[in-house]
Amino acid sequence: MTKRNDDRRIEGLDFARALAMLGMFIVNFGVITGSTTNGSTWLIAFQHLFEGRASAVFVMLAGIGTAFMTRQARESKDPILLRQNRLTLWKRALLLFTIGILLYVIGWTGDILHYYGVYMFVAAWLIAQSKKMMIFIIGAILILSQWLQIQFNYLAGWHPTYVLLEYLDFWTPAGFIRNLMFNGYHPLFPWICFFLIGMVIGTLDLTNHTLRKNLLVTGLLLVIMTETCSTLFIKMTTIHLLDVESALYLFDTGPIPPNMMYVLSNSASAIVIIVGSIYLVETETCKNKVIQSFILTGQMSLTHYVGHVVIGIGILIICQKLENQTLAFSMLYACCYFLGCVFVSVWWRAKHHRGPLEFMMRKWSL
Repeated sequence: MTKRNDDRRIEGLDFARALAMLGMFIVNFGVITGSTTNGSTWLIAFQHLFEGRASAVFVMLAGIGTAFMTRQARESKDPILLRQNRLTLWKRALLLFTIGILLYVIGWTGDILHYYGVYMFVAAWLIAQSKKMMIFIIGAILILSQWLQIQFNYLAGWHPTYVLLEYLDFWTPAGFIRNLMFNGYHPLFPWICFFLIGMVIGTLDLTNHTLRKNLLVTGLLLVIMTETCSTLFIKMTTIHLLDVESALYLFDTGPIPPNMMYVLSNSASAIVIIVGSIYLVETETCKNKVIQSFILTGQMSLTHYVGHVVIGIGILIICQKLENQTLAFSMLYACCYFLGCVFVSVWWRAKHHRGPLEFMMRKWSL
């Protein structure tokens, strides 16, 4: 059973992290091979299910983990412990930011780790805030983000021919800040909301079955409501008020741009996946080697994320499969690579307590 104490992980969260990683592989290998639209209608629709949602789960889980890690400091309000926790988070944020930038240098422009590091750096200031204040901050960020998307050109800095594939002035101060804060793949505004929502969820007792049931039902209802409202708003505003492109920009639930409807819908679906994973792992009939191997894989997610860039894409380059592939090929490759990660995780964890990058992160942040 999943228990709430200081000495153990909630393994359902690790399982959810593995699922999120698989979703990210499907999206990233699809983009890198240029196959996102080269497939049957149902495969394209299936691919779209993961776009933005897998990463949102990944970031929300990081927020939950942060809340777990800082719980004693938050509840005691001990200034020394709070300072120590912030320092640990800042060290981890710096390491993640550095790894992400190094991945960008070698050509992985879709990196999330350097954004992730900034979310963590900012969130470290908020670990002692109440749930009400956190919810207020999340709402303010959502409103500000939507305003920024309306006031400024969301495509500024992107290559006019290779839109959303090549950022022209990433290495200039203005371009870097614009990409990081406003219109990169996972900009601070509003992507940090997923991290902060995770922190709020992490303050709850996730072993409470009534609370979990409420979270699950709320998540499902919010997904249905936001997706329905998105469709209705787009249809209604395109009759007399807006052109189709503008309506989609404001009300679609896709990740580009990450508008308010996107954040609400993807936060809700992330909650459903996370709570559903906890339920699944707690089910005694699911205490089998497959579930356990996924849990071990989720516990090595940082190692595998970096590995899918260096090794996964490296294999595609060597095999000359980096461009003009079919969606069926990229999805099959993503699934096979993920299975390889599962086997490596089981083998590695039989000998070591943590993955190599997870071990380095822990040592660095002590």
